[in-house]
Amino acid sequence: MQPEDYQTKFYHLREADSGLQTQAPPPFRRLRGYAFDPSLSLRLDTALINETVFQVPWEPNLAPGPVGEYLEVLDCDPASECWYDPVDLNNVELLAQDGLGPSEGNPQFHQQMVYAVAMNTIRHFEHALGRAIFWAPKEDPTARTGQREEFVRTLRIYPHGIRAANAYYSPQRKALLFGYFPGPTGMVFTCLSHDIIAHETTHAILDGMHRRYVEDNHEDTLAFHEAFADLIALLQHFTFPDVLRHQIARTRGDLTSPSLLGELAQQFGEATGKIGALRSALGSRDANGQWKAHTPDPARLEKAREPHARGAILVAAVFGAFASLYRSKVADLIRIATSGTGVLQPGAIHPDLVERLASVAAKTAGHFLTMCIRALDYCPPIDITFGDYLRALVTADFDMVPNDRHGYRTAIIESFRLWGIVPDDVRTHSEEHLRWTFARLRGVGDWNPFKDAAAKLRAYAGTSLYVKDREEAFEKSREIQAWMHDFFYKALTDVSDETLRHRFEELTGLVLSPNREVEGLRDDRTGVPFFEVHAVRPALRVSPDGRILKQVIITITQRRHVAVDPAEPEGRKFTFRGGSTLILDLDTLNVRYAITKSIVSVRRLARNRQYHQDKLEKDLSLRATYFGQPANEQAVLAVPVEPFCLLHGSE
Repeated sequence: MQPEDYQTKFYHLREADSGLQTQAPPPFRRLRGYAFDPSLSLRLDTALINETVFQVPWEPNLAPGPVGEYLEVLDCDPASECWYDPVDLNNVELLAQDGLGPSEGNPQFHQQMVYAVAMNTIRHFEHALGRAIFWAPKEDPTARTGQREEFVRTLRIYPHGIRAANAYYSPQRKALLFGYFPGPTGMVFTCLSHDIIAHETTHAILDGMHRRYVEDNHEDTLAFHEAFADLIALLQHFTFPDVLRHQIARTRGDLTSPSLLGELAQQFGEATGKIGALRSALGSRDANGQWKAHTPDPARLEKAREPHARGAILVAAVFGAFASLYRSKVADLIRIATSGTGVLQPGAIHPDLVERLASVAAKTAGHFLTMCIRALDYCPPIDITFGDYLRALVTADFDMVPNDRHGYRTAIIESFRLWGIVPDDVRTHSEEHLRWTFARLRGVGDWNPFKDAAAKLRAYAGTSLYVKDREEAFEKSREIQAWMHDFFYKALTDVSDETLRHRFEELTGLVLSPNREVEGLRDDRTGVPFFEVHAVRPALRVSPDGRILKQVIITITQRRHVAVDPAEPEGRKFTFRGGSTLILDLDTLNVRYAITKSIVSVRRLARNRQYHQDKLEKDLSLRATYFGQPANEQAVLAVPVEPFCLLHGSE
């Protein structure tokens, strides 16, 4: 380590002694951990690359646990009825050696590992989104409307939360629980797997952004949650330089061949009886251990119903696009290295070529990671489909980089098409038709309710840049949500022209006209149906060419309680939602995009009903497996659900 690194690490000690801050705080805290999981440190080929150093955002007030601004590690082991002493990452000895060394038998290293990987994942999200992330709030049903959401500052992490071959994010407890269990060669700790930690942390972040995505109303919802969490874990593999160079050299630059880069949870998969990793974006091994690469097959999507199997198709589509683009980018390097033949000679490739190939792979994977995260702002607030996500990917990237000269969008569109992931509401699969269409608030004259909210929204977007405390930012967000709800309510009830109200309903997918009869839609005493301004998020991004995109993202939702079987209106019911993600341009005050799921969509309601009926008939419901089928809607709402516990336990 260089002397200046020590100076950076010990700045706070000198500050404490002198009473003065002598230099800026360090940008990162360096913490050692496993790049994959402990099993790879027991193999001669991978032992030297499996230990990495995570650079996580520096938290000056980090308490033992660790407990910081985002995370609270609580090391309670219910099975053993004990608490483990919390690690103090501000300890001088630990600061001097980049934290504790990797160890399967040290609970304090387990605490360090979950903190390091979770904070690293949070950092990638905040970089891509350009704002601080919030955990899903707690809800107090006894509070009045607009005050029911309670700020959750820290996500709790239990490194030894369960004694089972499982790990999951709990939406109820706002916590990550990691299991441990005996494997063929010793105890397996899921809290020591980079992939499992990143996967579960992503579930929590996604739930904070889109809380309705955990509702199992059709085959893509939970599958998307699983696929997206896998994608983040996979793409983070490419941020480890030593691992990347090692695997590039071993595969001779071919990212489609079997490698650690495209596999998830090696130790967990082997310990639970699988041949190889838990999941792979590239292929699988048969009972004889023979590798078989995934080949695009549009028919697989129609057959896959289990969330992990279905999600694997989305993962294969995105990873396939990445591998294809990487192959295109390194083609010139390969030609130079082979004197124009493009065919590498047998044997090891030159270290300089390895370095260049690794650099291209890391940069390309970084772009894909940012694209995948940024697209979440362009997704509908409910009932997401794989086709919706494709359109979000294409549109979000178009807004940032209109000229796709490197072919990122082309690679994504091609790969999704090969896997049969195509939206059913577009005329062609060209980029211009896959992008969300520009919204038009068609009406009489130049009526635009958003123009009257211009000052408030612009002020909110401006001040949000300077609010550093996350709780204060949450409260300001909740205030603007309540204000926007009242604003919409007044604007739509005061408007004299019924045509304008209908146009706004078309834009948002909601029913807002008083006394309109819609099954299961509740209204207030004036006859206006209830609706919720789900989120108001500022988005100020700088494109590669220097343009500043100043936007506010508003999500509005509405719900109906409808019968699963329309022939039995008093029978079992489910919640059917509608709503829209409105992306508002702060410069023009026009709605740039309205990504809408109509609350009165006959087609979508029929699809969701059929899905629920199929679950009942085939007994596919995870809730039914563990709790039994509830008899009515009240029972549905009363049963506490841990969807990811049940889902991950079924792998």
